Amino acid sequence: MTTIARATDTLTRDALAVLQPGFTGTTAPDWLLRRLGEGLASVALFGRNVRTPEQVAALTARLRAEREDVLVAIDEEGGDVTRLEVRTGSSFPGNLALGAVDDVGLTRAVAAELGRRLAECGVNFNWAPSADVNSNPDNPVIGVRSFGSGTDLVARHTAAYVTGLQSSGVAACTKHFPGHGDTAVDSHHAVPRIDVDAAVLAERDLVPFRAAIAAGSRAVMSAHILVPALDPDRPATLSRRVLTDLLRGELGYDGLIVTDGIEMKAIAGTYGIERGTVLAIAAGADAICVGGGLSDEGTVRRLSDALVEAVRAGELSEERLADAADRVRALARWTATTRPDAGARDTADGDVGLRAARRALRVTAAGEYTPVTEAPYVAALAPVANIAVGDETPWGIAAELTRLLPGTETGSFTGPDAGNEVLAAAGKRRIVAVVRDEHRHPWMGAALDTVLAARPDTIVVEMGVPRAEPRGSLHLATHGAARVCGRAAAEAVAGV
Repeated sequence: MTTIARATDTLTRDALAVLQPGFTGTTAPDWLLRRLGEGLASVALFGRNVRTPEQVAALTARLRAEREDVLVAIDEEGGDVTRLEVRTGSSFPGNLALGAVDDVGLTRAVAAELGRRLAECGVNFNWAPSADVNSNPDNPVIGVRSFGSGTDLVARHTAAYVTGLQSSGVAACTKHFPGHGDTAVDSHHAVPRIDVDAAVLAERDLVPFRAAIAAGSRAVMSAHILVPALDPDRPATLSRRVLTDLLRGELGYDGLIVTDGIEMKAIAGTYGIERGTVLAIAAGADAICVGGGLSDEGTVRRLSDALVEAVRAGELSEERLADAADRVRALARWTATTRPDAGARDTADGDVGLRAARRALRVTAAGEYTPVTEAPYVAALAPVANIAVGDETPWGIAAELTRLLPGTETGSFTGPDAGNEVLAAAGKRRIVAVVRDEHRHPWMGAALDTVLAARPDTIVVEMGVPRAEPRGSLHLATHGAARVCGRAAAEAVAGV
């Protein structure tokens, strides 16, 4: 039974305040604007909402005409996960590239410039950075989104990123608590499980979150992962032991706790989004991220009604819901009243992303390398993109090589006969084989075996986590697939 509550009802306003919903289209629909007037305090932007910076700025201005202090959130990690540049690829390398350089000043500068561009568009809340220690090399969803596999490395760059981003007046949301790095399952599809003891978690996974808290991260995002050492029954997003006892109690965190997307299968497929929302708020979460997949008014109504009904049924305390809503409003006030640091405001650095990508490039040559001067054939050995990255964003180096070497041709290949297909398509052209996480895809390694056996002068560009042994006449590890990473690799291939 659906509860029909008046817009002026305090309980309903609190229920709306804790939601961070998405929508479709590049302009704000009427239902969203109306809900802002009824108590909704946050709006989430995804790639489908973005065309140009000017369009996003107009969109966010329209939202603020309804509610001046609205939180406008986005999933803009830079690197492989970009929404602001979803159709071109990011101007910033991702976390793994920054970790490979290991210059915290550079990480801070990249985050500050990214934050400046978000702020110019009216976005004031970024679901970044990822503080996950990528300790499982087969991790299907974190990978290059992590600063690396070393705890201290991840911790210092997480803190630098938080500091840089927030210097631009954009709230950071450090994720995915208590750490998604040791998983072999993508929580978009199922519930990952991390079977290590509490001591390992404390010494490895929690350290970067402690660093983020110390750096003043305004928000932390929970992970839909089951960690039996912390709670054998419920995933972290729904666990009071994880969110309230550990994050609030032991780690002393007092900012906003946001869930990962509540419609992800790890929650929706097990609990349903309504029940999951109620359990998350009861466990200590303050805001519910929804809208990556479900982006309609009906979803907002279902979730707000579920919260109201849970309070009236005694399943969720009114005080807990009010506390969550107050934390959302407090962050909204912070973003509305905080101005960029003078240094961040006055020192825009549009080239910092490209400089970082160039510094992150790792070059291994089999012998003396002679730059390519004639248009090559670029063969992308393309795995299925994970949902966090999406398949809208272009990747590779073909576009950048075409700019440097006009006439460059390209094709995308996958599957057991990919190697022979590459050789047939390339003809006599020099081959540049572009891969992503070769170590995780046996078919990809087999394709490279075939190509290199026939054409040992092939150049290999690894744009994922570089764990496979370097091979080819030239091996380039970019530590990510952002557009600037492709440009850095193309420059090395062409010798410019």
